Parts: sequence; C-alpha cells; structure tokens
Amino acid sequence: MKILLASRNRDKQREIREKVSSLHIEILTPDDFPDLPEVVEDGDTLEENASKKARTLHQLTGVPTIADDTGLEVDFLNGQPGVYSARYAGPDATYQDNVDKLIRELQGVPEGQRGARFRCVIAYIRDGQLNTFEGKVDGFISKTPAGESGFGYDPVFYVSDEGKTFAELQLERKNAISHRGLALDAWVDHLRKEIHITDSK
Repeated sequence: MKILLASRNRDKQREIREKVSSLHIEILTPDDFPDLPEVVEDGDTLEENASKKARTLHQLTGVPTIADDTGLEVDFLNGQPGVYSARYAGPDATYQDNVDKLIRELQGVPEGQRGARFRCVIAYIRDGQLNTFEGKVDGFISKTPAGESGFGYDPVFYVSDEGKTFAELQLERKNAISHRGLALDAWVDHLRKEIHITDSK
C-alpha cells in the first residue's frame, strides 16, 4: 500500500518511516509529485492545519494521505508558541533560531514554572474519509540545550521520566514515547483495522 506523507521535512519523514518499518506500506512524499503546491498552514489549531494539508494533497493526488501538525505549548507563555512553533522566530526561522528565542523568553523563569507539552495531531484521509489522531507528552523547558539527536525543540524539551531531553534519546526510544510517536501508534492501529495490515516481522 502507498501512503503520501504531506511533509517535505526530512526529519519527520525519517521518524514516520521508522514507525511503519514493519508494515507493508510505502511512504511517498511531495518529492514524488513535483507539481504539488505548498499548503499554507493558516488554521487556528493543530487539527485544522493537519486536516487541511491531508485533504488538499489527497484531492490533488487521489493517494491516501497523512499529514501532521505539531505544537509546543509552554505554560509560562500561555500555551505559546503552539501552532506557530515552526515559525516562532519568524517565517524563515531555523531550528536553532526558534530554540534561541524560546530560551530568551524564559530567561530567569524558575524550573517549577517551565512546564510544557508537545502535542501532535495526525490527519489521515483515504477515499475521502478523514480521521484524526492525537498524541501528547508532558515535560519542561531546560535552561540549556542538551543532546545531538532529534530536531526542532528536542534539545530543550526535558522529559522527567526519562531524565533526558528528547535530543538525548535514541530514535527508537523517542518514537516510543513522543507526541508524534503516540499519534502514529493510534494511526497504525487504525490502519490495521481498516485494511487488515499485519507486521511483516
């Protein structure tokens, strides 16, 4: 079975391919459809953005499509950056730009007030039928980055149960506990029921 992932983000592609590596699924990307447009993420919620991306590319290709939107919600910042996480420091911000801005915004804020959560909403559409799946993980924003793995805010998102930031975790472990990993687990469970996919292992 072929499923289109509505993202050009190589890091997301790698995580999702790892999650479905034991299933009989070929993950396509927009690179396989050179004429696909960029979908503007102008929704007010993660659900709206993920659903818009999935619907748009499904309508253009006819291929079952999965899309996600992810947000980091920081308590001290009243839930920001939220839907603006990827462009927190500006429309062309790099991962480092966003992390640097977050650290500045929380300068001097004590650990007890640095609580945060990552939320991921996945939208999946097949034959016009849309379903959404959500994953969430709680943690806090560390004062200094740590770790070389992961991407985005991973170096400063500290998970107390693990005693590490996301960027200090191996990919397999991160995929098992992360917001995107949990949302993907729910999606994979749906796929198994929908089209009777089984593990190849």
